[in-house]
Amino acid sequence: MNKCRSIALLVAAFFLTGCRFAGQKQQEVIQEKIVVRTTPVTMEEVPQINEFTATIQANVINNIAPQMPARIKKIYAEVGDFVVKGQKLVQMDDNNLEQIRTQLENMEVSFRRIDELYKVGGISRAEWDAQKTSLEVMRTQYNNLEENTQLVSPVDGVITARHYDSGDLFGMNLPLLVVEQISPVKLLIHISESFFTKVRKGMEVDIRLDVYPGEVFKGRISIVYPTITAATRTFPVEIIVPNTNRKVRPGMFARVTINLGAEPRLLVPDQSIIKQQGSGERYVYVYKDGKAQYRLVKLGRRLDAFYECLSGLEEGESVITTGLNRLTNGAGVEIANQ
Repeated sequence: MNKCRSIALLVAAFFLTGCRFAGQKQQEVIQEKIVVRTTPVTMEEVPQINEFTATIQANVINNIAPQMPARIKKIYAEVGDFVVKGQKLVQMDDNNLEQIRTQLENMEVSFRRIDELYKVGGISRAEWDAQKTSLEVMRTQYNNLEENTQLVSPVDGVITARHYDSGDLFGMNLPLLVVEQISPVKLLIHISESFFTKVRKGMEVDIRLDVYPGEVFKGRISIVYPTITAATRTFPVEIIVPNTNRKVRPGMFARVTINLGAEPRLLVPDQSIIKQQGSGERYVYVYKDGKAQYRLVKLGRRLDAFYECLSGLEEGESVITTGLNRLTNGAGVEIANQ
C-alpha cells in the first residue's frame, strides 16, 4: 500500500514539474518578442529636381586662317585679348591684292566706256554682257583675295590660341588664331528618356561651378534634341548661359539643376534602411501580422529624413525603424509606437 502511494506521489510531482516547465517555456517565447517602432510608408508630391554634370563650352569657335598659303605680314591680337566682330586680326602679304586692284580699276574704266557705247548703239548687247561678266568675275576675285588678306573676327569673343608669328609663312596645317565666343556660353547634358515629355525649350535652370562656391548662375534650355540615344536611353539637351560678366569660361566643370515639376512618390524613413553587406543593396523590415518581414527595396533620392522608394513597398505598409540589428526575417515583434 505504501509502495503504491509512493508511485502516485512521484507521478504527480512529475506532472506538476512538466506543467511548470511548459509554462516557463511559453513565458520565454512571449518574452522573445522584439519591441520595435514603425512608420507608415506614405505617398507625397515630390519636386523632381534633378542634377546633371557637364563641361562649359564656347558658344561659337572660329578658326582664323586664309584659304591659301601666304606670308603673314602682321598679327594684331594675342591670346587673352577680347575682340569685337569685324575687328582686324591679321594682315597677310598684299602684293597680289594690289595687282588685282589695279586690274579691277582698269576694267571698271574700260567698262564705263563700253557702257556709253552700248547706250548709243555702238556695240551689241552680247559684247556688253561679256564685258560686264568679266568685270563681275574680277570683282569677286578681288573681294575673295581681300577677305583672305585682311582677316577679321567674325564674332565678339576672346583669342584662345595663336599658332604663328608675324613674318611666318602660313602653311594650312593650323589656324593662325582661334576666337571663341564666351558671351554667351553653352553646355550639353544628357537626360533620362523618362523625362522626355517634361523638358521644354526655354526652361530655366540653375548652374553651379566649383570655381565659384555658393554662387548660382542662370541658364535656359536652347535645344531639346528630338531623338533618344539607344545605348544610354538619354537625350541631349543644350543650355545657354548669358555670361554677360564673362565669369564663366569654357572648360569649367558645371553642375546643372533642373526642376521637372512634382510627381507622387513613395517615401520611406531613412531610419528603416539597412545596407546589404557586400552587395550595396538596400532592404527594410515590414511589420506584418506581428512579425518582421524582410523586403528588398530600390531607392531614389534622399529628401531630408526620407528616401524615395522606387520599388519594393506599397503605400500604407509599416516599416520598422528601431531594433533593426536584432531582427531576422519572420522574427516576432511588438509595436511600441504609443
